[in-house]
Amino acid sequence: MAKKRSSAEKRHRQSEERRMRNKAAKSAVKTSIKKFVVLAQKKDPSSEAALKDMIKKIDTASRKGIIKKNAAARKKSRMQRFYNSTKIAQ
Repeated sequence: MAKKRSSAEKRHRQSEERRMRNKAAKSAVKTSIKKFVVLAQKKDPSSEAALKDMIKKIDTASRKGIIKKNAAARKKSRMQRFYNSTKIAQ
């Protein structure tokens, strides 16, 4: 006879999977921000590509509800200002 599982066990499994997925997405955003900051400080030409990649990751996380809309806008704005300030200094 099959072993019965409660709905609480299923809910726990689902929430664990979501938590890990959300954690991975947040980590990817943080990593891309750090990568961009390092490249921008070095005035590396590839910092523009890193900025675009970072913005893409932030937008994706925001669209999925992992990061709130205003927090995503704030992060993008600060990084864009940082990029512009390093660009002018060249």
